[in-house]
Amino acid sequence: MSWWEAIVLGLVQGLAEFLPVSSSGHLVLGQHFLGIDEPSITFEVFVHFGTVLSIVTVYWQRILAILGAFFGALTQPRRLRAALSPGTIEHVTPEPFAHEIGAKPAPAGSADGSVRLALFILLSMIPTGIVYVFFGDWLEAQFGDPRFVCAMLLVTGVLLLLIRFRPDPQSVLTPGKALLVGLAQGAAMIPGISRSGSTIATAIYMNVDRKEAADFSFLMSLPVIVGATLLKTLELFETGAAVDWAPLVLGTLVAYGSGIWAIRVVLDFVRRGKLQYFAYYVFAVGTLGLIFIGG
Repeated sequence: MSWWEAIVLGLVQGLAEFLPVSSSGHLVLGQHFLGIDEPSITFEVFVHFGTVLSIVTVYWQRILAILGAFFGALTQPRRLRAALSPGTIEHVTPEPFAHEIGAKPAPAGSADGSVRLALFILLSMIPTGIVYVFFGDWLEAQFGDPRFVCAMLLVTGVLLLLIRFRPDPQSVLTPGKALLVGLAQGAAMIPGISRSGSTIATAIYMNVDRKEAADFSFLMSLPVIVGATLLKTLELFETGAAVDWAPLVLGTLVAYGSGIWAIRVVLDFVRRGKLQYFAYYVFAVGTLGLIFIGG
């Protein structure tokens, strides 16, 4: 992979990871049209890590609050049980964009809300992990089939359009809802299914407030993508396979910068209730792909 191909694919990843258009699907199609014969799962994992850094940059205060409150609660079982009782999670807006989106960051004393959110993130990892364990090999095989990816982009479009039937969600997350959103994240391992689109849409279907759904979607992706990156890195060292690190690092940096910008865009669309507009884009890409990609 050349440096300019790494830049293009890193840009695609950074933008598409947060916009509900499937970053994995766009990477597969980008590799196809750039003439890269063997899709690089390693490259995809590393540029995903670049977008993880984007989330950390935007949400770092909230992440520190979640970690601090959760580990502090481990010594207080009653707080852990109370965190799963009916209640609310404070709406959280990333500090850099709070003035634009019209919300305020969570108050400093919201430790219980942070514990609750941490537990929901852990719950969401259960179905995601099960999907990977039982279907991991099959999922990786689909990265070599661009026509399949185009078909899955059409599925993503349908998922986004269905948001229109829930115009004003006002509920909060519960343990059961967190598990279902985690299942949607597992399904989004299929290239062409948008992770952010499917998880946000699933939460909205269950009447979860749009802003809360978006925050949870971004934060729940951190342990999953970080874990995948570590596993792939260990695999590289164990096999001793030759790796050209220059395009990996370059693509990761580009994904990081464009990812920060994309988070700002998607939060604005979520705030205005316009996320379903991206359905028309993925319908167009998926349809054109099926037309122009040979069988």
